[in-house]
Amino acid sequence: MRQSRIHTRQPLSPAEIVELETQAGHYLTRVLRLSRGDNVILFNGDGKDYPAEITETRSQRVLVKILDARALENESPLQITLVQAVCRGERMDYALQKATELGVFCIQPLITRRVEVRLDAARQTKRMTHWQNVVISACEQSGRARVPEVRTPLSLPEWVAGADQSPRLILDPLSENRLSGVFADGISVSILIGPEGGFADDEMELARQHGITAVSLGPRVLRTETAGPAAIAVLQSKLGDF
Repeated sequence: MRQSRIHTRQPLSPAEIVELETQAGHYLTRVLRLSRGDNVILFNGDGKDYPAEITETRSQRVLVKILDARALENESPLQITLVQAVCRGERMDYALQKATELGVFCIQPLITRRVEVRLDAARQTKRMTHWQNVVISACEQSGRARVPEVRTPLSLPEWVAGADQSPRLILDPLSENRLSGVFADGISVSILIGPEGGFADDEMELARQHGITAVSLGPRVLRTETAGPAAIAVLQSKLGDF
């Protein structure tokens, strides 16, 4: 039977007894109905799984004893940055969740002209916390022990001005270059995904001026939340660990 994996933000080491965060403890005891003596796996993003045993479930406290530390080797050799135009609600959640399951290295939310979501400072902070939790949940499910970073949203000009010179690709359904034909040197690549209305013409021109290669995913136009995971799957197949 597969053991539940739970993320915690605290340092972990074998033989240590730790108290889980309230939300994690509630999930184990109230949702999964686990109790003293049951086993779980903890991870904190350092690349290791920590098998543990529940030692106490009293009131709001859940204590676990770390039994071991196991380094995982399931990260892709290709460091993919998904530069995803912000989309609404569950669509953004889906894109981040599936990108994480497929092995994305980092996620850069992008604000473009046709993005319909408006984020003031307070809402941006709230959304970033939510997005990072979506990514953490996807790591729990998929067995990853390193958590992709969700970066602060940037405008397209901000991102292209500050991005490194590793291969950078932008999806364009009109491009004659298929993503499946891309060959890239090195271990990192960035893929830009437009909003629900697509990139504006001047945004595509800005990308070209900064040496970003336009590629397509074939003759059909995909939804913004579908395009990112599809592109990651192609890149993993061609250059990563698929």
